[in-house]
Amino acid sequence: MGKKGERGAKDKNAALEEEARNAAKRAEHGEEEYQCTGILEQDFLEICTRAGFQEIPKVVVRPHAHAGTTAVEEPDPQAEKEVTNTLAQIQSKYNYFRPCIQVELEHEDPKTTREIFIQSWKIEEKMLTVLAKCLPALSHLQTLRLWKVGLTDLTFSMLLSIFPTCTTLKTLVLEGNPLPERSFYKLISEETNLVHLSLRNNDIDDEAAYLIGQALSSLKSSNKTLASINLSCNHITDVGATHIANGLRLNRSLLSLSLAHNRIGDEGALKIAEPQRHVELKSERPSSHVSNTAIDKLQTVKTTKDTKKKKDKESAKKEKEKEKEEKEKGQGSGGAVVVSSTTSQAKKEETKEAKQAKKGVERPVAEQKPSRGKGTKSSNKDKRAQAVEVEVAEPTEIVNPLLEQAEHRDGKVFLPGNRVLIYLNLIRNRITETGLKGFLAAVEQQTSRVAPGGKGSTGLLRLSLGKNNYPAESKTYARIQELMMARDPLPKVTKAMEEEAAVAF
Repeated sequence: MGKKGERGAKDKNAALEEEARNAAKRAEHGEEEYQCTGILEQDFLEICTRAGFQEIPKVVVRPHAHAGTTAVEEPDPQAEKEVTNTLAQIQSKYNYFRPCIQVELEHEDPKTTREIFIQSWKIEEKMLTVLAKCLPALSHLQTLRLWKVGLTDLTFSMLLSIFPTCTTLKTLVLEGNPLPERSFYKLISEETNLVHLSLRNNDIDDEAAYLIGQALSSLKSSNKTLASINLSCNHITDVGATHIANGLRLNRSLLSLSLAHNRIGDEGALKIAEPQRHVELKSERPSSHVSNTAIDKLQTVKTTKDTKKKKDKESAKKEKEKEKEEKEKGQGSGGAVVVSSTTSQAKKEETKEAKQAKKGVERPVAEQKPSRGKGTKSSNKDKRAQAVEVEVAEPTEIVNPLLEQAEHRDGKVFLPGNRVLIYLNLIRNRITETGLKGFLAAVEQQTSRVAPGGKGSTGLLRLSLGKNNYPAESKTYARIQELMMARDPLPKVTKAMEEEAAVAF
């Protein structure tokens, strides 16, 4: 760094310090609360100054290394001659380890902060109050990455309260932050709008996996937008894998799950690979139902149809008896016979119309066709019947895993498993040939049961099982690779690329 560069940096720091002192004076005089502008560098400095911070981390744009080039600039021979002070070089090197907030922008506009990176310095409660004021004003913020920031259960709960105010935030990378109370499951609640969640290197054990599995299986309070979760590089064993597998049975939003670099063996692998759940039928078990309102509507429709049928039969019998009586009375006078015949024909036409109307009520709404007669209009009874039938069809549109179609075999119910998950990563665990056979059975079953017309959920499209405890020449693993290669829509990867993807988000 030349002398001109050092002078420019000193002038900039002096200007920032002067601005900070002025802001502190304004805060002392009790001026109104600061309104964020959406420029993180400006807002962060102002709020930290008002909060009384002595050392304020800088907000800098994160450097990127372009393809084919290095991040280090080419050395200038003339500048190298001017640099004689080795202390300045050491200081510039260790600036990397000073607390700072790295950001990524869109279109080089300071109001378009897209991603925030905070790493390797502890975020205290006081700093979280500052972030709670700055982050909601960032209208383009999509990703927040926190790596080894020393979160505690208290500061984690404070961070959790910020997420509902950040409406555009979709990705959270929280890594290297173990929590004693294992509160990571709260990130899967419906209060957050997260789509991607990474929890690598957080010392997540079986107890924490149990809480995460419970959160994934909750039909009411779970996050319906969460599409991927990364739990690699933790301490999850077969017990924790079983909890997560149980959570996946009732989850219909998660598309990607990574459990790489854990301690999962055959028992946990078989639970995750199990495509169906076996439930024994019992006579004392109450029958499943859609909802009370739906059953009531169905019962009312059934009773109304039965009563209509009875009334139609009774009216038809009475009309026949009247026709017989009129015929017997009209045998003596021909005019009376003509009148009775015309009246009987009219009554027959009325009964035909009643039967047609009755058929129209019993016919489903989708099969009813408009009549082509001139001036014909649907009666009030038909409209009411159509309205009732539409209301009854509403509960079937609700997607609920408990109401999915099941198979009955040998006195047992086979509930379909999770066919929404399309990517599963189990690289570098403790799975042997036994666990591979379970995954092979699952893949073969999913391959044989493709949704009609190629639509709907199809199951796993990518399955990573490399670097486990099975022989290198395993035929089971080779067969899985063969089946998955035909299903994988992405370009084929090499072993080196697969190894890199084991810990990638």
